[in-house]
Amino acid sequence: MTDDWRVPRIVVVGSVNLDLVLRCAVIARRGETLAGRDLQEHFGGKGANQAVAAARLGADVWLIGRVGADRFGDALLQGLQSAGVRTEHVQETAGASGVAVIQVEDSGQNSIVVVPGANAGLTAADVTAAADVIRAADVLLVQFEVPLEAVETAIRTATEAGVTVIVDPAPAQRDVSSVILSADWLVPNETEAEVLTGTVVTERLSAQRAAQQLQRLGAKQALVTLGGDGVLLVDRAGQVQVAEPFRVSAVDTTAAGDAFAGGLAYGLGSGMSESEAVRFACATGALATTRHGAQSAVPTGAEVRRLLEQQPEAGWLLRCAD
Repeated sequence: MTDDWRVPRIVVVGSVNLDLVLRCAVIARRGETLAGRDLQEHFGGKGANQAVAAARLGADVWLIGRVGADRFGDALLQGLQSAGVRTEHVQETAGASGVAVIQVEDSGQNSIVVVPGANAGLTAADVTAAADVIRAADVLLVQFEVPLEAVETAIRTATEAGVTVIVDPAPAQRDVSSVILSADWLVPNETEAEVLTGTVVTERLSAQRAAQQLQRLGAKQALVTLGGDGVLLVDRAGQVQVAEPFRVSAVDTTAAGDAFAGGLAYGLGSGMSESEAVRFACATGALATTRHGAQSAVPTGAEVRRLLEQQPEAGWLLRCAD
């Protein structure tokens, strides 16, 4: 990996939320009442998290989304701008901003309930109004916390302009259109891969089956993130490759997936090889688990490069034996 990368231009279409984070010994089960230790407010939303991740790594980033006309909306916009994200296409909507309630247990695992608020108001027309920004990008990054009509419009615009499209299909949804499934990169976790394909993903072999099914559904490259077991990729040629995880002390997995997606967008947009970009994304996601919160947990580019140097064998895509 070299250091002579260009500064990528990345456009993110997605949600902007305020995260209400409850810390507790274990996540409450159905019908159970538990005592938590504290409640914190953090800037979040998958779209905003991924935009901030890419910006903190060093990219030029534009976000297309909506916030509410409330005190949360003003704070969320200021947070994005402070992180270096361009917000010209983040509109204010009458009503409440999006909110996520997150339980984080001592193991670092979490459960999340999202109330969309203003995010549900994002339209295809909003995306069309930002079409010139999308066409000029190196990478378009989308998720499913905003209406899929807006997501599809963004993908069509990017594809027509030859812009690389990454789809993070979260939160998991069934009956996703072929426009979305035909992305350059489809990057679900185990649960999302199961919802999209019907294949229960518990380890690498089942992840491989799911990724191959995603490719049959149209994905040019299907990459399944496996948490502490690394990632599995089925590439354009149908070859199966895996990457071992980086070794870190995880305290909160909330931001891991968004940091990974932002890292992948940065890597691909900056001119890294696909293997280098996936390794960079793995390191970004791993570092995000070592801190609490969502946007506050995302590492800088310098921190990611330091981890890459400290663990030179981790994160590389290696072809699986037939």
